[in-house]
Amino acid sequence: MRYLLDQKSYDEMLRCPSPPRDCYVRDQAYLHHLYIDGVKYTVARAVYACLKEAQASGDSAAALHLQMHVLDLERLIADARARGEAVNNPRMIGDPPPTEDEARPQLNNSFLPESPQTLADSGLNRTFLSEHCLRIIYNRGRLTGRELAEALCLGYAIVEDILSDLRRVEQVDIIGQKGFGDINYEYVLTPRGQEAAQAALQKTQYAGPAPVPMERWIESVKAQTVKNVKVTRKNIRDAFHGLVIDESILNAVGPAVNSGSSVMLFGYPGNGKTTIAERITHLMGDDIFIPHTIYADGAVIKLYDSIVHEPPRHAWDAEREYDRRWVRISRPVVIVGGELTLEQLNLIYNDSSKIYEAPFQMKANCGIFLIDDFGRQQVRVFDLLNRWIVPLEKRYDFLNTITGQKIQIPFDQLIMFSTNLDPKDLGDEALLRRIKFKFEIIDPTEAQWREIWKIMCKARGIAYDDRAIDYLVNTWYRPDERPFRMCQPRDIIDQLVSIARYNMEQPALTADLLDAACLTYFPSKEKKNFGAKVRLDL
Repeated sequence: MRYLLDQKSYDEMLRCPSPPRDCYVRDQAYLHHLYIDGVKYTVARAVYACLKEAQASGDSAAALHLQMHVLDLERLIADARARGEAVNNPRMIGDPPPTEDEARPQLNNSFLPESPQTLADSGLNRTFLSEHCLRIIYNRGRLTGRELAEALCLGYAIVEDILSDLRRVEQVDIIGQKGFGDINYEYVLTPRGQEAAQAALQKTQYAGPAPVPMERWIESVKAQTVKNVKVTRKNIRDAFHGLVIDESILNAVGPAVNSGSSVMLFGYPGNGKTTIAERITHLMGDDIFIPHTIYADGAVIKLYDSIVHEPPRHAWDAEREYDRRWVRISRPVVIVGGELTLEQLNLIYNDSSKIYEAPFQMKANCGIFLIDDFGRQQVRVFDLLNRWIVPLEKRYDFLNTITGQKIQIPFDQLIMFSTNLDPKDLGDEALLRRIKFKFEIIDPTEAQWREIWKIMCKARGIAYDDRAIDYLVNTWYRPDERPFRMCQPRDIIDQLVSIARYNMEQPALTADLLDAACLTYFPSKEKKNFGAKVRLDL
């Protein structure tokens, strides 16, 4: 705890135009905190003034809160005196302000999958790798030792060992050479090799980079865990730079990310719940490694997904030696919506290729898994939350193969539920308590809403005009008591631009274009019966 004792700090707090909600005891009553350069302080003079006010008004809850501050302050002063420190005229007492390294901690992922030098180093058994080589040669027709090693993402020393075995049992043969050395010998399947390849394809038709054993992937998840992510009041502002958002929301998001557990964002639609989830990945800093595929007791599981897993954000030495069966990516952000079903949360088996596709939560490890529009899925909310009881509590999950085998996988991710429904309508206390952080994404104030207009006008190349926004508020908002939403400036401007293009005129914040945009953006308040009915009992 840090206390400011001087009158200047008290005056500065009183001049603050819009203090965050956590600067008060509750709502906007009993202001006694001040932020300076992203660091929160308790203003001692404000504590005593607010305590006197709370006692006079009989507000016992507020008085208890403030009395705890008084006790903390008196203890700090007593400790300072016991250490022989002067406490007559200090500006601050308590914890020192954080250093720059403490305020903006850098997360550097030290995990690097070592390149295997032998077959034992790869973690794969000889039989599987031999069959995998046969599948690749079968699909390619003919290829050199170098090309086979590149296809497997393994060193040629390992591949040469396997090719020697295959030649010994007369399943492959050399038919030519594309350069100097053994590495450039060209290989094809013999008739016996064709039969062996057909048998291998009956097991799985996967013919990509050699898989990584499940145990090694689990070790990598532990080494790259989201628990290592550290968020402070300073670096969260860096991540949310350029986004208008209430300070109190950031103060809830930061601790939730530090927990690396579970979050529920609830509130009215259009206030940026999905955007907040996406920005959180900027706080995670470093990039991670994941395998292309995983081998688990005979099952080949495809983990890398180019749609979900994005290229790394940070510079990297491409020549650095590491196991090429792994791919370097940004920490993943997996977003699912109303289309989510329970089946998609288990291994998905392809009957044709005989390959498993990893479920969403497996792809999201070491990152974020966002369930958007929670409560509107095709599956019942109770069933979906019930599915998460073990993963949320134990931090691991169980998946089933088609043979009935259970596979235990890590559940190392920040799982986020975003909903427009009240949390109390989604589940009982036993289920909701497993979601550790629950906070509302509130509507913007009019000042924040206008600031978003300025940002969006600049982004769209349209001149901002305060008078036009005054007209918009007085015409389309106040008469209908319409609430402000974060998404409205962007949506209305985009609507306005489309209309201006149709009218063959330059987009501008004119009354005509604003009216035309709002007329087609906002539904009429008047309820009308057009003769059709919506069934809500399905």
